[in-house]
Amino acid sequence: MLASADGGVFAFGDATFEGSAGALPLQGPIVAMAMTHDAKGYWLGALDGGVFSYGDASFFGSMGSSHLNQPVVGMAATPDGGGYWLVAADGGIFAYGDAGFYGSTGSLKLNQPIVGMATTHDGRGYWLVAADGGIFTFGDAGFFGSAGSANLPDPAVGMVASPDGGGYLIATQNGVVLPYGDAQAYGGLELVPTATQISAIIGNNHGTGYWLLDPQAWEYRFSTATPQPTVPQSDAIAAAVASQIQPDPSSAQGAWCNPYGPCEAWCALFATWAWEQAGIPIPRYGFTGDIWSWAAAHGDLLPPSAVPAVGSAVLFGTGPQNADTSVHVAIVTQVWPDGALMTVGGDAGPGRDGYLSVALDGPFLPTDSNSYNGMPIYAYAQP
Repeated sequence: MLASADGGVFAFGDATFEGSAGALPLQGPIVAMAMTHDAKGYWLGALDGGVFSYGDASFFGSMGSSHLNQPVVGMAATPDGGGYWLVAADGGIFAYGDAGFYGSTGSLKLNQPIVGMATTHDGRGYWLVAADGGIFTFGDAGFFGSAGSANLPDPAVGMVASPDGGGYLIATQNGVVLPYGDAQAYGGLELVPTATQISAIIGNNHGTGYWLLDPQAWEYRFSTATPQPTVPQSDAIAAAVASQIQPDPSSAQGAWCNPYGPCEAWCALFATWAWEQAGIPIPRYGFTGDIWSWAAAHGDLLPPSAVPAVGSAVLFGTGPQNADTSVHVAIVTQVWPDGALMTVGGDAGPGRDGYLSVALDGPFLPTDSNSYNGMPIYAYAQP
């Protein structure tokens, strides 16, 4: 089973489709999914803490109408399917049904945000994993090691536990799988020219294998069931960037080589290429700050507190002055009622210099960009 940000559910193999939230006007994007013990139902968890139940999954409550200090990033079900947990980026835990509360990191100052959780085999404990690979244990969950001090080249994206609770696996964005305790790694990806961006790891419940989810492996169109702010070129810009989501297509020609301009850092080249595809007369800039200057003269500039339109350029850093202050740019492809954004950026995937991607990023709240993306937003540029 796969769930998309708009609540669509896709069933493969012997998995059964029990319904979806694809036609609902969601306030926030779907970011998590959990199955019932008999695999005849599932829950979807939204960024704002909303929970949607299907099949034999019962609804036990949600945080959808409550204030969250940090957005929800994951969920897990109890072994008997009688409850579930939601976990937020600050490690706050929300327990429902027969899910017990065994502690959280909600009151701790974390080095990196929490990105996932896993439960013990008896449901009396759980692990949380942070983006730096740090592990936090609660209840009867044992500590078997972490990557918190390993200076990972790419952030952790999730974890799975051994069926007996004697270990766990941590997966990173570049497809590396790290085993701890009695958990066994069966392989992962390597940093090669076709390096791809991994967004999740899913175990097979027997400890004998796992799947790595590659978000670049699908054809995309970006829409929501709720109205989004747009400019006249929004649809054309979103379609252009959606057609380019892939691992670096031309790194074999040399480091930083790309289809959008010279062999150099190319996130701005990609963003201005995307605007060009919609008929916007912007030069093919190599420096992100030049996009700010062009928008100041020919388009619109919005502060980071504003709500951007689909197709806007998100400018990351602290200002447009130089490459140290204006460090990255991506294109907005979805805007949710709760303010969450989905973006697509060039020169943004995992791997060594020159082995990068046109990659999906998000959903994330702009106010959390510094922790989620490692850099704040200083402006939105609109054509």
